[in-house]
Amino acid sequence: MKVAVIGCTHAGTAAVKELASQHEQLDITVYERNDNVSFLSCGIALHVGGVVEHAESLFYSSPDELTELGAEMRLKHDVLEIDSTNQTILAKNLLTGETVQDTYDKLIMTTGSWPIIPMLPGIELNQIELCKNYHHAQTIIKKATDAQRITVVGAGYIGAELVEAFEAYGKDVTFIDSADRILNKYLDRSFTDIIESELTDRGIHLELNQTVQSFTGVDGNVTQVVTDKGTFETDLVILCVGFRPSTELLKGQIDMLPNGAIIVDDYMRTSNPNIFAAGDSCAVYYNPARTHAYIPLATNAVRMGTLVGKNLLAPTIRYQGTQGTSGLRLYDLNIASTGLTEDAAPFFGLEVTSTTVQDAYRPEFMPTAENVQLKLVYETATHRLVGAQIISKVDLTQAMNTLSVAIQNEMTLEELAFVDFFFQPHYNKPWNLLNQAALQGMKELTSERV
Repeated sequence: MKVAVIGCTHAGTAAVKELASQHEQLDITVYERNDNVSFLSCGIALHVGGVVEHAESLFYSSPDELTELGAEMRLKHDVLEIDSTNQTILAKNLLTGETVQDTYDKLIMTTGSWPIIPMLPGIELNQIELCKNYHHAQTIIKKATDAQRITVVGAGYIGAELVEAFEAYGKDVTFIDSADRILNKYLDRSFTDIIESELTDRGIHLELNQTVQSFTGVDGNVTQVVTDKGTFETDLVILCVGFRPSTELLKGQIDMLPNGAIIVDDYMRTSNPNIFAAGDSCAVYYNPARTHAYIPLATNAVRMGTLVGKNLLAPTIRYQGTQGTSGLRLYDLNIASTGLTEDAAPFFGLEVTSTTVQDAYRPEFMPTAENVQLKLVYETATHRLVGAQIISKVDLTQAMNTLSVAIQNEMTLEELAFVDFFFQPHYNKPWNLLNQAALQGMKELTSERV
């Protein structure tokens, strides 16, 4: 059986490794535009900040490894056309300029995503960079060395981490976003307020609730970012405004969401039985909202890619959906979330209630007992848990993994309140923080009814 894999970052690498290690009889050919595979772009800020000295260490696989497993690696090959009716591929060798035609029995679409590039006046100027792959990481490091004023556009996880890294190197940093809060897709206001205070206390300029309208420059290099509320001098701009699925090759040939994200079933099959898909090119089933959504995360990608390998020959293991669980460390703050925020829930048609606990994470008689803020979000009518957030100086982020399981299994507030968690004064209190939050939520509900 001939298997063609288009794209080989997280989902593609996982699919190839699973297939090649389990099915020696498969003829696997991988088409990849870049000259590398498996780059962890979430580590770019760590590289910029000097935590990770060598960007090469952000790869967890290699073309050589996949070749040794039996895959034919066609690197620096850009797929130009896919004909799903005749099951053919047309690709261009970017080194020689030659075109290559191929056929397949099964196609695995793991083309991932690409940064959104706003088509604004001045976008073509030098010193305006993207942040996605290995080559972007190298470019950012090189150009940031000589830049004193750096502007980051887009206040998501990647943007926030880059801002911290640039500030640590003594740069004059401006952080711009059209929303009125940073990290608004992951956290509610009582959490983002804490993080914003940390950033502004360190001299970072937060320019929120404003939209970039253009870039101006001198001698072909950007010198200003112009928004609807002001003009900001800059030597370097990093665009982190989001990602869109790279699925144009199959447009009109399989079912997709309006944004182009491929819809797959529980076994990673698309609407065409000979085409599978995984990773950032796909929509995922979002358990808290009980619908498909676009949530590009490396964790989703490796799970989905592995499931392609498990299910390509026959449906075997079902995908369990996602909660979009994620974590972040900024300065000495440990932050994580899972599921829906209270602000986002109405966009999915959910009526929710929330409860927030602020307490010492372990008994006050211990030498230290840092405070922690934990929030639970749950459906008002059923009390089904749909989201949670945590922030503290001590690392308690694993609590979000626990709550991810709770959301996936549709636990209620009342069930969480009495889950069996251990107690040991080094780590927690007799009532675990998760129990405590759920009990508080129950108490608040009782008070409302009185």
